[in-house]
Amino acid sequence: MLKAKVEVLQQSQRDHKAEFFRHLLGEDLGQLGTKELDQLERKLDTTLKQVRSTKTQYMLDQLSELQQKEETLVEVNKALTRKLEESTAATQPPWAAEEQNVSYRRQPAQPEGFFEPLECNNTLQIGYNAVVPDHLNVGTSTPSPSGVIPGWML
Repeated sequence: MLKAKVEVLQQSQRDHKAEFFRHLLGEDLGQLGTKELDQLERKLDTTLKQVRSTKTQYMLDQLSELQQKEETLVEVNKALTRKLEESTAATQPPWAAEEQNVSYRRQPAQPEGFFEPLECNNTLQIGYNAVVPDHLNVGTSTPSPSGVIPGWML
């Protein structure tokens, strides 16, 4: 007899749970009163808050893991960059490393009259003021108040 009562109670609980779950799913709500609907609403709110809290915690855990992975990757990237720079520096000849730190300027082209042709102006003498055409007079000496100064020094 006791067994029968236990079975009846267990069946009643199963039926009650099944009905409760149907109510949670929005089924058979028409037979519920306002008090029961308020209880159901509170239960749904509580359950929804728990689900959202669990989901938020899961997402925060994932975010933390991703940030740790990012930090690890940044460190690995720095180490690889250092290793690459070291291997590049080791394989470069010494003058190539200097070229990276030196800035070069192109020297302006010298005017064509700067150098005298070998066959021209063979009469150049110190203190000698022969009349020479201007285009050949580039490298000749010219007198100055302090004495004779070659044209290339002016």
